Amino acid sequence: MLLAIDVGNTHTVLGIFDRDKLVVNWRIATNRTATEDELAVLLRNLFAEANLDFQQIKAICISSVVPPLLRSLELLTEKYFHQRPLLVGPGIKTGLTIKYENPKEVGADRIVNAVAGLEIYGGPLVLVDLGTATTFCVLSEHCEYLGGIICPGIGISAEALFQAAAKLPRVELVKPKNVIGRNTVSSMQAGLLYGYAGLIDGIVERIWQELGFKTQVVATGGLAGLLAPETSTVQKVDPFLTLQGLRLLHERNADLA
Repeated sequence: MLLAIDVGNTHTVLGIFDRDKLVVNWRIATNRTATEDELAVLLRNLFAEANLDFQQIKAICISSVVPPLLRSLELLTEKYFHQRPLLVGPGIKTGLTIKYENPKEVGADRIVNAVAGLEIYGGPLVLVDLGTATTFCVLSEHCEYLGGIICPGIGISAEALFQAAAKLPRVELVKPKNVIGRNTVSSMQAGLLYGYAGLIDGIVERIWQELGFKTQVVATGGLAGLLAPETSTVQKVDPFLTLQGLRLLHERNADLA
C-alpha cells in the first residue's frame, strides 16, 4: 500500500492507496511545529480507526508547501515506517514541460495537481485549487505547464476583513440565503462567496481569451465544494486530485523511492 501525504498551509491531506484504489483518506490541521513522534501518535490513531497498521505501508510519497514540516515527516517515515519517502521536488520525473521562467518556483502542490489533471482529464486544462491560496494552473494538450495565477484564498480575505475593519466580525464561510445581505454577517458571506465565484469566472474567461479557445476547468482543494457550484466556468470538482497526483508520481519514480 502507498501512503500519500499532501501538506498544505492550513490542512494536510493523507490517503492510502491499494494499487490505484484510494482506500481511505483524512484531512487534518497542519501543525508546523509537530515532531515526528507527535505525527506518529496522530497517524497511529487514524490507522487504527481504519483497521490498518504501519506495516502495511510499502511506499510513501510526500508533497509539502511547508518546509519546516519536511524534516519531521522524513524522520517519521524513517523511524516508524522504516522507509525513505519520495519527496516531490526538483529531480523527480513528472512528464511535464514547465514553461515558467524559473521552473523551480512552481510549488509542489501545483506540480502534483498538474500531473493528475492531465492524466485524468487530458489537456488543454485549467485547474483551480481553492485552499489557503486560490491558484490557477494552465496546462496544454502537450503536457506543458504554461503558467498560472495566484490569489489570496477566501479564508485569507475573510480574516483580513475581521482584522482590518474594527466593526466587522469573523464569519463562517457558508452560502448565505440571499445575495443581498440584510445584516452584517450575511452581507460579508455574500461578498466573500459570490465575490470569489466572480473572481474564478473572470480569471478563467481571461485565460480562455488569452489562449484563444476554451478549456476544461476542474476545481480541487478544501473549499472547492463551497465555491465551484456558484461559478459558471468550473465543470467538475475533484476533491482527491492531489492524492491521485502523488500516486501517479510515485509510479513514475518508483526507482527513486
